[in-house]
Amino acid sequence: MEIDAWVWWLIGAVGLGIPLVITAMPEFGMFSAGAVAGAVTAALGGGVVAQVLVFVVVSVALVAVVRPYAARQRGASPGSATGIDALKGRQAVVLERVDGRGGRIKLAGEVWSARAYDERAAFDPGQQVDVVEIDGATAVVM
Repeated sequence: MEIDAWVWWLIGAVGLGIPLVITAMPEFGMFSAGAVAGAVTAALGGGVVAQVLVFVVVSVALVAVVRPYAARQRGASPGSATGIDALKGRQAVVLERVDGRGGRIKLAGEVWSARAYDERAAFDPGQQVDVVEIDGATAVVM
């Protein structure tokens, strides 16, 4: 029983897909796509040299084009914080007196417990404060 070349290429594509899932390195996915292109070439009757050449060209092209694009997209918005990090640096309004022991503020439309960054400082209701950090469920303000 002889296995066709395109089946070997598909086995290789799956083999390259496994480390992609385990390591989350997108390069393995690009090589896997190259192996699928090699399988298509083999299924269409291309020789071994054509299969390997298609694999190499598709893999290198994907790495050369997709990887820099993905890196630019990943680094394009370093300032767009999410979650708790997005609240740091925002302004809030004091609802109940805030001092070193506690208090309440309105931050991003929600009521938060808060405490003053400087334990000697105190802020009265209606004052605007800046959020320095979030400590658990408490906003640290100044």
